[in-house]
Amino acid sequence: MALEFTDANFQAEVINSNQLTVIDFWAEWCGPCRAIGPVIEELAKEYAGKVKIGKVNVDVNPNVSVNYGITSIPAILFIKGGEVVDKQIGAVPKSVLDKKIQSHM
Repeated sequence: MALEFTDANFQAEVINSNQLTVIDFWAEWCGPCRAIGPVIEELAKEYAGKVKIGKVNVDVNPNVSVNYGITSIPAILFIKGGEVVDKQIGAVPKSVLDKKIQSHM
């Protein structure tokens, strides 16, 4: 199950984490976001314990979204050691995200 990252827990869960963290910035009204949602859930199950994978609802958590300059969704950030190491804008096949995760583990 994908984690839920919020303005309140982002620092502790993502920035202070030693693990690679994959964050899906999404919104309920976004069609492509809903399309990629199941892919994010699958990846969260497959990488459980190895990679933190979660979601940020941009409508509910504006601070994190603004801090990372999120202007298009879905936007997927790959953060390691508190720094963005990769990103993907738009819905893509699972294989694309899987390859990016593997390259940053």
